[in-house]
Order: sequence, then C-alpha cells, then structure tokens
Amino acid sequence: MSTHLKDKLDRIERIIAQLTEESAKGNPIVVEGRKDNEALKKIGVTGLILTVKTGGKSFAEASQEIERFGFKEVILLLDFDRRGIEGTQRLQQDLERIRIKSDLTFWFKLHRLVGREIECIESLPSYIETAENKLGEYIQKKSEESLRF
Repeated sequence: MSTHLKDKLDRIERIIAQLTEESAKGNPIVVEGRKDNEALKKIGVTGLILTVKTGGKSFAEASQEIERFGFKEVILLLDFDRRGIEGTQRLQQDLERIRIKSDLTFWFKLHRLVGREIECIESLPSYIETAENKLGEYIQKKSEESLRF
C-alpha cells in the first residue's frame, strides 16, 4: 500500500509543479469556479487562474473574455464529473473557433490519477492531505512493528 500511495502522491506533486511552471510562463489556468481557484492556490499553484462559471457567465462568454485578454493558449482544468467533462469539451470547441489553444495535458494526467476518487478540482487539497495522512500512519505503524522485533 505505502509504495503505491507514495508513488501516486509523488506523481501528483510533479503534475502540480509542472502546472505551476506552465502558469508562470503566462498560460492561464481555467477552472470552473471560485472554490477551484482557491483549491489550486492552497496546493501551491501560482499564476493567473480564470473561472468560467462565476457571475453567471456562459462558456461562450468565458471564451470571449479569454479572447479579450489576448491569450493564445490556456490550460483547461475543469472538474472530472459529467458536467465538467461536457464543459471542457464545449469550452475547448469555443476556444478552438477563435484560435486559442487548449492544453488538456494536466486535466488528463490528474483525471487518470484521481478521477475515480474525486470529481472536483476543489477536492484536490483534501484528497492530498488525506493521502499524506494515510501514508504517514502506515509508515508509523511499520516502524513500530519493526521496533518490536
């Protein structure tokens, strides 16, 4: 259990580091709402994070807003649930029409790792914290067992 969980946490950490690096290059991250924005900041993601579902915006309006900012590429990181998947597809199509590239690399990587366990980006910090606690407990238990022998 511990090696699998540790490996998973290491991969999540690398993805977050890469996401932060890409964002620092000027590529904004597009999430659904304010809580997703806060969650990314909580796990250390810096850079511009745009929300598409705040203020009653439609995906078309969000695309137009992104176009007004003058971005040539954005990182899409909407939720992993049905609505998030549909929203990602819709937003990607809208952006494609106005010649803005959508980077889905981070969405796919995170979805493969945690998509069955969490549905929302806003759940990512608590997922990581819980996994770290489980790993710590496992390591503690193993070290106590080894001391008994």
